[in-house]
Amino acid sequence: MPVNSTHLGSLYGFQVLLLKTLEKKASLFSDDEDMKNENGVECPKVVGQLAKQMIGYNLATKQTPKEGVKVNKVMVAEALDISRETYLAILMDRSCNGPVLVGSPQGGVDIEEVAASNPELIFKEQIDIIEGIKESQAQRMAENLGFLGPLKNQAADQIKKLYNLFLKIDATQVEVNPFGETPEGQVVCFDAKINFDDNAEFRQKDIFAMDDKSENEPIENEAARYDLKYIGLDGNIACFVNGAGLAMATCDIIFLNGGKPANFLDLGGGVKESQVYQAFKLLTADPKVTSLFREIV
Repeated sequence: MPVNSTHLGSLYGFQVLLLKTLEKKASLFSDDEDMKNENGVECPKVVGQLAKQMIGYNLATKQTPKEGVKVNKVMVAEALDISRETYLAILMDRSCNGPVLVGSPQGGVDIEEVAASNPELIFKEQIDIIEGIKESQAQRMAENLGFLGPLKNQAADQIKKLYNLFLKIDATQVEVNPFGETPEGQVVCFDAKINFDDNAEFRQKDIFAMDDKSENEPIENEAARYDLKYIGLDGNIACFVNGAGLAMATCDIIFLNGGKPANFLDLGGGVKESQVYQAFKLLTADPKVTSLFREIV
């Protein structure tokens, strides 16, 4: 489950932006509040007005369907100036049989672009899952990211705490972009994307309770009812596959042969007849689908 959220980090002790959730209750920001910032601006009142303008409307980004996603909540973050941006991520890497620390001194941009144009600016530290992250690894990554003097120790400390968070919440990826510094000399996780292991839902109930199903495609919610892993894509060829690895390989094969998959569907192991039936119903109900590719091993 992916979550674009930095407020989780504050629960586990590393420096993040202060985030608050604004619900639809406009009374949270009444006109008689006398709370002003150092410039005399009535922040709560202004925030309330802006939130009311945003809530209820569709937000369209690269991560949403074309029609966008309805805004039900607004996250408010402390405004901080950024003097320098870097990239930092912790993720599970099967090729390394464990977690890997990935960083680049070029942050605030798409890391894939950096890897393509300046691969020498991508630094990795393979972490022993038993021993955990070492001080030397955190210090080396902080140095490779360009943090100097006291900032190097600050960055290394946050890297270690981010790794502890990564383990504690059963994450498959913690990506901080930008991981940077302020003009005042403070190392800050300015923005973060966290992916959680769906198999850990039974022990991360508080986190998974935040998953807003209304933001998903209806077909994804329907698939979840039958324990089917479904991700909608833009093509017209439905994929009916058992096993995540095989499903990804099937999508690749379709692409390489000039086709476009309409979905990623993983039946999983030990699938029942009723699940197969429901999977066929879901795939054939998609108006984009003109053909079905079945790959069962």
